[in-house]
Amino acid sequence: MLRRGAVRRPVHFVRLPGMARVYLAAFLAAFVSLSWAQPDAALLRQLREGGYVLYMRHASTDFSQNDANMKSYEDCANQRNLIDKGRDEARAVGEHVKRLGIPIGTVLASPFCRTMETAKLAFGKAQPMNEVRGGPSRPEDPKRYEGLRKLLSTPPSPGSNTVISSHGNPFHAVAGPPYLAEGEIAVVRPDGGSGFTVVGKIRVEDWQLLK
Repeated sequence: MLRRGAVRRPVHFVRLPGMARVYLAAFLAAFVSLSWAQPDAALLRQLREGGYVLYMRHASTDFSQNDANMKSYEDCANQRNLIDKGRDEARAVGEHVKRLGIPIGTVLASPFCRTMETAKLAFGKAQPMNEVRGGPSRPEDPKRYEGLRKLLSTPPSPGSNTVISSHGNPFHAVAGPPYLAEGEIAVVRPDGGSGFTVVGKIRVEDWQLLK
């Protein structure tokens, strides 16, 4: 809106060089991520009533580790695992959820050690499920994430919220960019057979701002 007395000037569009466009795109992606993450009092009231899916990427991990040599999901020694900071983050999320009176029902988790541990530390329970991570279909299978999409589209039991503890890649595959940070939660409204809608995101550090 122009202020009184302001002069309307023509808008000139500038064609940016290649690298400048890349930097601008990265900045806009970061801005969108930050705007999504702002805590919202109205959304908190809705979470207290239930009806949402809380998709949580596992808390902070040791990136010097990987899963290349794991022999089973129980083989935690050969997986990327939570660090102490991540364990503290998971516990803190769980404490804030209790403090805020957000009802939690079913807690599903990717069967990897880091996702199971995150769920158990935050919510006290975890039901391992391959569909949560986008399996067991082959990586190149276009139907790989159908199970996860169905879970995100399914309303929870009345008066509760479903939790999914999983990884960054599966959510990115079904919901698009940006990637969730470690410990970040996407608040998803299931729309039944028509799919789902991401209505907000909460980073680990945002929980203390919610009252």
